[in-house]
Amino acid sequence: MTDQQRADLRKAAGYSLDTMPFLDSWAAGGADFRQAYTPNPACMPARVSMFTGRYSQTHRSRTNKSKEDAFYTKDMLDIMKEQGYVTALCGKNHSHHDDKDFDVCFPSGHTFFPNPGTQEEIDFNKFMDATRFSHSVEVSPGDATLQFPYRNVNQAFDFVDRHTGGKPFFLWLSFSEPHNPYQVPKPYYDMFPPESLPPVQGHEKLAEKGYKFSWIHKTWGEVLGKDRPALVERMRSNYHGMLRLLDDQLKRLMEGLDERNLTENTVIVFISDHGDFAGEYGLMRKGPELPEVLTHIPMIWRGPGIKSQGTVDGFFVNIVDIFPTVCDIIGAEIPYGCQGKSILPLLAKENIPPREYETAYSESGIGGLYWDDDDTLTYKNEGGASEKLSLDELNSWTQGGQVRMLRKGDYKIQVDMMGSGYLYNIRQDPYEINNLWNDVSMETVKMDMMVCLCAAMMRYTDDIPGAHRQLRVKTHPKHFWEQPYHETKTEFIQTPPLWEIARRNRGN
Repeated sequence: MTDQQRADLRKAAGYSLDTMPFLDSWAAGGADFRQAYTPNPACMPARVSMFTGRYSQTHRSRTNKSKEDAFYTKDMLDIMKEQGYVTALCGKNHSHHDDKDFDVCFPSGHTFFPNPGTQEEIDFNKFMDATRFSHSVEVSPGDATLQFPYRNVNQAFDFVDRHTGGKPFFLWLSFSEPHNPYQVPKPYYDMFPPESLPPVQGHEKLAEKGYKFSWIHKTWGEVLGKDRPALVERMRSNYHGMLRLLDDQLKRLMEGLDERNLTENTVIVFISDHGDFAGEYGLMRKGPELPEVLTHIPMIWRGPGIKSQGTVDGFFVNIVDIFPTVCDIIGAEIPYGCQGKSILPLLAKENIPPREYETAYSESGIGGLYWDDDDTLTYKNEGGASEKLSLDELNSWTQGGQVRMLRKGDYKIQVDMMGSGYLYNIRQDPYEINNLWNDVSMETVKMDMMVCLCAAMMRYTDDIPGAHRQLRVKTHPKHFWEQPYHETKTEFIQTPPLWEIARRNRGN
């Protein structure tokens, strides 16, 4: 898992620059999904969704600060341990799990790598801390071996070599890059100079995108000051350079797994939790609503049982689908309350029920009304900007209210709790510049998209705690909705009684 990597900045995805040549070639031997989405474009909500297979409104960890709210029956870590897998985390956590929940854990963060062993590593931690979690305009000290991704791969090799003991293993190798602070060493610093980058879109449409976009654009201007245009271009350049640095470490990882004779019997998933503006609309990082640059992510599967098919187009998948697919692969029952569905038919390219993969759904919002300029709340008083953070873009302004979006075919619809709507033809308008919501010629498309969005919102309401006594909830074993399943008389899973369901994963 990378952190904050959008889907479109790869040559294989149609980008003009060759940022990740190894990943592109590796993906050609597996299943490289072109329509993969995050359920929520923020770190913790997306990561909890990956483990639980549940959307953020149901697992309840809706912000980066709500670890204790996670609500589910069993998650991927529980199932792996039950099935006898040795579990490990190498890198960034930021999920509902404590580091100690993994059998082996080598944690690291965005600006600090634990247990520096040399003066060079101590100095690099100081450099990273001095970025204020934002960026560096200068070349980072040292070479790639000081960077966290290189050391994360070392941790992965250490786990495989010393801790698995010949048992099957589940490894979460979780890079904290290309997430800010945007910084890279040579030669990556010079690979994609600012003047070589393609122009970004959407500056002229900020007002039409809504108050949140205008607010954060204005606020970034206050934080970055008059040098903002040049700083944003340098951040973009560093982001591109970090993609190539990550690509080199992915190559190193796969070569190391080959040397250990592990690639033939290991399923490998490449994923990111959410995207990054990377200059679009004059913005960096993330924050407002559910634009494609934040919700559309890379997802690549490769390994035994996965058809070598390269690009997989025309099927929508989501981070919430990872957990039920893993259960399907290893023969474990998908836990009650999981909302994702198995995509194993797509991976195996067999018996594909196409209607199951017609749409992708994402959500954002912590509830309540929107904050605006008439309110007395300020981002500095709230702690959204500080000496340490510069600006926390996931704040009350960008996260307030409720927003939902759905992708289907060429189109995308987004609606908020006040009834404000957006409709885009993503195939023709990937950066969502031309809102078709009020276009009378689009009324039929708009109605179909509205019905599909309403259906998704009802499907992903919570089944927990579920019906009990004489009432039972019927669910498909692969968590399909559209595909009939008639193999046996007991083919559908029934809800366990209420008293058998763990209300939360805390033993109470």
